[in-house]
Amino acid sequence: MPKTYTGKDIAISFDMKRCIHARNCFLKLPQVFDPERRPWVDPDAAPAEEIAAMIRTCPSGALTFKKAGVEETPPGINRVQVLENGPNAFHGNLTVSGQATTRATICRCGKSKNMPYCDYSHVEAKFEATGEPPETGKDAPGDDLGEAVAIIQCENGPIEARGALEITSGTGHRLHRGTRAFLCRCGASKNKPFCDGSHKEIDFEAPGDA
Repeated sequence: MPKTYTGKDIAISFDMKRCIHARNCFLKLPQVFDPERRPWVDPDAAPAEEIAAMIRTCPSGALTFKKAGVEETPPGINRVQVLENGPNAFHGNLTVSGQATTRATICRCGKSKNMPYCDYSHVEAKFEATGEPPETGKDAPGDDLGEAVAIIQCENGPIEARGALEITSGTGHRLHRGTRAFLCRCGASKNKPFCDGSHKEIDFEAPGDA
């Protein structure tokens, strides 16, 4: 369960299971987020608006906030960013295994012990996959760019992203736009970030969503 740190103007929640240790919070607001301090979060050490703005940049969604009169809203275009030698970083109007969120880093190396989320196992496994794959040539946006994207685990197979979504390289170059994509999470596809059926050849095992 996430732990909540409540201040005068903002409450900050942290879900350790989703953290990928990008250190984004510490690097941007060290007076608020200091892993060497206990408690490590001080919600009164900076203006609430500044804290909320920083939390919106947390790639994994491990950090969330509640502030009177302010709610985190998803961007107008749902996006997944393919990170070099790392996970797929989603940002948008999302549901992950049925749970609503705006940010999530989803494993694509096949080694995470916290599927479907990345747990940084790609580093230990020395996973290698480009963050700049070629374009697919598909440009077919949905009627509603802000509609919810369902991120679904296919048992022993890929991640299905169902809904209007733009897939970009790590540097933001558009690779693909459509309303349905099957993304590799076994780490073996020869067409990363997309699934090519390699999970069957390697007998990949991972949970599925009902």
